[in-house]
This record gives sequence, structure tokens and C-alpha cells, in this order.
Amino acid sequence: MQSNVADWTEHVIWWHVYPLGFVGADTTGADRTPTHRLRQIESWLDYLLDLGANGLALGPVFASRTHGYDTTDYFRVDPRLGDTADLEHLIAECHRRGIRVMLDGVFNHVGRDFAPLVAALADPAAAENALFRRTPAGELVAFEGHDALVTLDHDTPAVIALVIDVMTHWLDRGIDAWRLDAAYAMPAAFWANVLPRVRERHPQVYVMGEVLHGDYAGFVAASGVDTVTQYELWQAIWHALNEVNFFELDWALTRHTAFLGAFVPYTFIGNHDVTRLASQIHDERHHPHALVLLLTLGGTPAIYYGDERGLRAVKEQRAGGDDAVRPAYPLSAVDLDPADTAGTESFVLHQELIGLRRRHPWLHTATSRPLALTNTGYVIEVNDGSHHLVVALNLGDEILRVDTDAAQRLAGTAAAGPAGFTVPAHGWAVFG
Repeated sequence: MQSNVADWTEHVIWWHVYPLGFVGADTTGADRTPTHRLRQIESWLDYLLDLGANGLALGPVFASRTHGYDTTDYFRVDPRLGDTADLEHLIAECHRRGIRVMLDGVFNHVGRDFAPLVAALADPAAAENALFRRTPAGELVAFEGHDALVTLDHDTPAVIALVIDVMTHWLDRGIDAWRLDAAYAMPAAFWANVLPRVRERHPQVYVMGEVLHGDYAGFVAASGVDTVTQYELWQAIWHALNEVNFFELDWALTRHTAFLGAFVPYTFIGNHDVTRLASQIHDERHHPHALVLLLTLGGTPAIYYGDERGLRAVKEQRAGGDDAVRPAYPLSAVDLDPADTAGTESFVLHQELIGLRRRHPWLHTATSRPLALTNTGYVIEVNDGSHHLVVALNLGDEILRVDTDAAQRLAGTAAAGPAGFTVPAHGWAVFG
């Protein structure tokens, strides 16, 4: 297990917000009217705390042409969100409440309006050309076929210096953490050059890399990041619950336990790039089971805004296909629809399970082992060597018998009997 990760990360639970969508800004590039919309996020900070979270993970806030991932200026807040003073104010208001702040660093590629790129295209002899990767034929390299996104050359010292400057610039202004967008597309050696120099000035920074699959532990070790996104677990959770196949989840948890021996994964059941969990899992009786897993398994959990209210949305592979999963929120929590009983129930369940996790902070590094496993029933023990809980999930139409020496039910629904506990059809419970 890593020993150099900041202590505060053991207790952080992130509320993940995609700012441009959250505040209702246009993301097509048609309307770039400067507006101080970041102040709108401030009005939701008490809601974040009421949920039980204590970290605000912000998607892109830097100047860009459209959706935020086509950066045009790393040192300028997107005018659709406001300015540097607005961001610094939001950071200060977060810290006043004990909330940590994470920014999204899109360091693999830039947008076509990025000033150094404009200069490079205007003059083949310009020094700025060194920043960009080109094919042997001299063509700019597009990120994953998106011509609007131009890949930086991570082998050049100029890009190393740029990223160090950007990261330290915003850390100097108070942020606590960085998400590295598309970290999987960049060489681990690049981050091994960048991060030690960032940590010299900010040793308590938390750095999370977006990695989709592959050797998670190897990437963490080679790059020096603190953690990566646990996409394997995300997929196994929703797929197992939707397909009623706990064997798939059990296999993924074997992998998850191995990762926990090397680092603490960044865990989630929703984010700005994927279909909402409430739309992925067709049987709504099984939606709570996913949240139970997120908040009882080892990891650093993140709740994507809207998931705490059970929002539904499908990501589509088309222009604007992300918009549905990146919706606008009301101006403040008092504007939420009081008639949305399903949303309120979902929020209360999130509060209950986050509260359970807060009462058992050792779950941050806990590993799991199966006690009982069928397609429809799964009972696991989560433990850190000194403490343990038992989690029982039932997807079937019959009761699930749980053989455990646990003294009581801590959450969920279960009945006690002479032979142990029973969990009702399609129910769940946590015992301790």
C-alpha cells in the first residue's frame, strides 16, 4: 500500500459536478456570453454537506470552445462560468465549510483555439510547434479521431514545463486535487517527470488519473499518481445487477482486492461520460444495491450529481450525446421539486449509506471475501484485518439466508431468526 498519499484522502467522499452543464451554459460554442455562473455552484455547497460528502470534484472550468475538454487557455476560467475571482471565491467557500476541491486537468490534448496552436499553425518555424505531436508526414495527431482535439507531445520538455506550471498555478490558488483527464492516453513516464516537481511545492495534493482498463496498479506505480478510476468495478456492478449474475461481480472484486494491496481506487457508479445507473439497471428494485456496494467496498467514493436523486439519462454516440447525462440543476436546493418523492427517497438512502461509511472509516482500505454466492444472492465480508461488516444482496424472488455471527443489522431490511438473518426478495442489508 502507498505510504505517501495525503491523510485527508482517507475521509473524503466526492460530489462530482460537470460545471458547464450544471449551471446551464451553452456547450455548442454558439453562446459564449461571459456570465458569473460559478456563484451558482456555491449555493449547493450546504446540500453537498447535507448529502454527507465533503469533496467537490469539478469537471472542466478552464476556457474552452465547447464542452470544456477542448481547452483554449489553462490559466483562464471559462467566461461562461466567470473569472478567476469567481473560482477563488468558490474554493474559499468550500474550504470554509471543510470541503476539498478537485479540478479537471485536460493535459492530453487541446482545442483548435489554443493560442500556442494557432501560433504554430501560422508559422512552421514557431517555437510553439514543439508542443504538439505530429505524424511522420507532419500532420497534427487528433485525439481518438476527434479533429477538434489536438494531442500534445508529452515527450518534449516544453509540455512537461507547461503542465507543471498549470498544476502549481491552481494549487497555489487553493485547490486540493487534480483529475487527469485521459491519463490512459499519456505515457506514465510523463507523469513520473511532472508529479515530483508538483509535489515539491504541494506535498498534500491528491492526483487521480482517468484510466479505463489494463494494469491499474502498474500505471499507479510507474506514473506516481495516487489513484485511478475503477472502471472495472463500475462495469461489473451495473452489469451484474442488470444481468442478475453475481459471479461477474465476484470476479471483479477479486481484482479489486488485489488493487487495494497497491493503492486505493477512485470508485464510482456514475460520471459525466456514462449512462446513468438508473437507466443502466432496468429493475429499479436493484438500484440501491449498487449504492450499497459503492459505499461499503474499499475505495475513495464519488457521487455524480443527479445520481443522488435517481436521475435517468442515456449517453449516446453522437454530437451532443453527452448532454442528457450532464443536465442543468436549479439555482439552489430550495428550488428542487418537492413533489419528487423518488428523488427525495434516493437522497435519503444516500445519506444513510454515506453515514454508515462515516461511522466505519476503515472501509476506505477494506477488502472483501465471499461468504455465499449464487446468481441471485451474494453475501460478502468486508474487513481491514481488525474490523468487519457483512453485506448481503438479494436479486431473487425468494428470501436470502445469511449465516453470520454479526450482532445486528446496521442498514437495509432483514429479519432475525434462530438460524441467522434473512434478507427479503430483492432486498439488501448490512450487518455488524
